[in-house]
Amino acid sequence: MSAFDLSVITENLPFLWEGLQLSLLLTALAVLGGIVLGTVLALVRLSGFAPLALLAASYVNLIRSMPLILVIFWFYFLVPLVIGRPVGGLYSALIAFVLFEAAYYSEIIRAGIQAVPRGNIWAGKATGLNYWQIQRHIVLPQAFRHMLPVLLTQAIILFQDTSLVFVVSLRDFMTATSIVAQKEGRLVEMYTFAAIVYFVICFAASILVRRLKGGTPQ
Repeated sequence: MSAFDLSVITENLPFLWEGLQLSLLLTALAVLGGIVLGTVLALVRLSGFAPLALLAASYVNLIRSMPLILVIFWFYFLVPLVIGRPVGGLYSALIAFVLFEAAYYSEIIRAGIQAVPRGNIWAGKATGLNYWQIQRHIVLPQAFRHMLPVLLTQAIILFQDTSLVFVVSLRDFMTATSIVAQKEGRLVEMYTFAAIVYFVICFAASILVRRLKGGTPQ
């Protein structure tokens, strides 16, 4: 450790920053898309319309039974064969992340919706609102306030999972770190730096989760 060289980190910061930007971008877009699609899946499963509910449940159970890297491979290698043209690494990874996370967000959101007191739903029906109006105006706003810490926890896991995009030749933060480590021959410095960056970001997000839990009404 006496030969620990920080200059290799400072000299490659722009390159590493580009990789970190990609990791953060993928996380943000996948969280947004996953929550939107997950909300739709949760509402469909709770709608009482059996065919669609069964279809949504089958999708959720199928995706949750598979590793994320397999889903990424699906979209990178198989979808181009189906549509007849390449999708590209970025879009393949993003689509895979959204569809994968939607299955997990769906279960979180479904549990949050079911936790809303039934009396609120009956009150909405009494005023003449239909199922979707009740969900939009009464149930979802309450559910999301309770679910926010759990949703953020899932986002932390997703940020860590973005390191898997190396399999489709994307240069995320972890891949950029590995490239510099191999090129400069400074594995200890680069992987220590990567560990610190992941720790700082995830720990800061974990503190936010704890504060949100403390401020969430019971």
